[in-house]
Amino acid sequence: MSNPRQRYQNLLTLAKQEFPALIQTTQFIDGTFSTPRKARITFYDRSFLDIWISPDDDYAYHWEHRVQDGGVHRWDNAPHYPRIQTYPHHIHDGSENNVVESNLPQENAETALRHILKFIEAQLTNRAPSH
Repeated sequence: MSNPRQRYQNLLTLAKQEFPALIQTTQFIDGTFSTPRKARITFYDRSFLDIWISPDDDYAYHWEHRVQDGGVHRWDNAPHYPRIQTYPHHIHDGSENNVVESNLPQENAETALRHILKFIEAQLTNRAPSH
């Protein structure tokens, strides 16, 4: 497995190459230069997606859009909701308290990120003002 910086860099590159119209900026956050703790993608509406992946493949993809429309979406596998059929995988769907089954692909981080970015793209397109 690549080092944390390279792993996050690969994901940020994928986002910029495959979803350029969505992306305003990308950056590493927290941690150190060689071992960033998270990666962040900021979208054209200034909402952002924080990506955290542990060496053990625990993950959280947190799309923060409270300022834009009051919502939040977070796909993660923290073992907090054992009654969810896809346990430990779940999504906070629109709010912290609305926790539901996750359909996030589990093949790898790249496939998961593509799935999330397609979801965000659809959400941003649906709420964009019409001209």
